[in-house]
Amino acid sequence: METKISEIADGIYRLSTYVPHIAPPAGFTFNQFLILADEPLMFHTGLRKMFPLNREALSRIIPPERLRWIAFGHFEADECGAMNEWLAAAPHATPAHGHTGCMVSLDDFADRTPRELNDGEVIDLGGKRVRFIDTPHTPHGWDAGVLYEETTRTLMCGDLFTQLGNGKGLTEGDIVGPAIAAEDLFKYSSLNPDMGATIRGLSELAPRTLALMHGPSFTGDGGAALRALADDYDRRVCDRGFSARPEAAG
Repeated sequence: METKISEIADGIYRLSTYVPHIAPPAGFTFNQFLILADEPLMFHTGLRKMFPLNREALSRIIPPERLRWIAFGHFEADECGAMNEWLAAAPHATPAHGHTGCMVSLDDFADRTPRELNDGEVIDLGGKRVRFIDTPHTPHGWDAGVLYEETTRTLMCGDLFTQLGNGKGLTEGDIVGPAIAAEDLFKYSSLNPDMGATIRGLSELAPRTLALMHGPSFTGDGGAALRALADDYDRRVCDRGFSARPEAAG
């Protein structure tokens, strides 16, 4: 395996590792994102066993010890499995997550005290600004949340839009159809009445770039892509006999 690097927005880099034996023959990508700023931030740490690959890749951009923030979408091995390895490599870095994630996992798991973020709270990285947005149970995990980089209008989507394959790093093509196909296959989302409304609320950010954890990053009308994804989850929720809620969560 190797970890490839691509710049998906100004100063935001995708570190992508393709694993062909997961969901063959298409395979699966695991992506981390580095936000370059006075205080660099990494979104997703990657699996613990992938740490050597990801550290080598990051070292081609900046020395790992320059990292100041480590964040992710929810507590899961591919999202934060290597967090403590990164904290050891970056002695001045601080893990950051929402209240629920800190309460149920990070306060115990992290080797360094985490920064607890309120819904909508912004961290000024110096040249970049990231906003934490709570998205409980969307796509899964009570502690789920996303990060929005305001200066480039880049939404760090976590597991939203998960898809198979090893496409190019940045696409203007369809990411909704492949995400629907992956949901049909994996059934990975915690379907709930608020899900479509939560995603539709993210569309109001009108992101220019969507940074997917599993799949290519997307450039274009991110709001339209999010609304289409929300519509599909509303359909799934209704098919299960629940009523989707039209109001945005939060």
